[in-house]
Amino acid sequence: MEFYASVVRFFQEGGVFMYPIMIVFGIGIIIAVERYLYLTVAKTSSRRMWNDLMPLIQKGKLPQAMAMTSKSKSAMAKILNYGIARATTARHRDDIETAMEEGLMEVIPRLEKRTHYLATYANLATLLGLLGTIMGLINAFTAVSNANPADKADLLSASISVAMNTTAFGLMAAIPLLLIYTVLQAKTTELVDSLEMAAVRLLNSMNIKA
Repeated sequence: MEFYASVVRFFQEGGVFMYPIMIVFGIGIIIAVERYLYLTVAKTSSRRMWNDLMPLIQKGKLPQAMAMTSKSKSAMAKILNYGIARATTARHRDDIETAMEEGLMEVIPRLEKRTHYLATYANLATLLGLLGTIMGLINAFTAVSNANPADKADLLSASISVAMNTTAFGLMAAIPLLLIYTVLQAKTTELVDSLEMAAVRLLNSMNIKA
């Protein structure tokens, strides 16, 4: 209970700039959770699609493979569907590779969607914290200027302490958002690399000449 009271007091003493920082942090967390779940599902569905598809490719059953990838909404299925569809009409490796690159260009923006906002929100939280501190210091010096000289030092130190709350809270919001952004970037890069590797393995499995 005492900890909760301290948190509430810390938030209240920070002033009005604590609220926009809280909103920015909340939006960032929502985006982070949504992106993490999306990437996790995309990775799982892509791995499942690859495991189901490879036996058909190795047996040369391209129509069945194309039917499977057409029904799936996974990132892996989207890319490989481009390649398999091109393989039914083109016999050159470069044509199929170009088709899958086109599919990859369509899929990557979906994987990276909204992730870059986290870095922006982290910077925004930090800047809002600094702005809140500056505004608090301006108000503090203004209020202390008319105070009793004997009380000025105590009033100024107390006011500065309160004003620094917004900077502290801004950093508390920014640091987790930056860490989450790094994790999601790494997760996205890993998924994109696996998709590129799958495209190469598909080409090699088809044994198509250049």
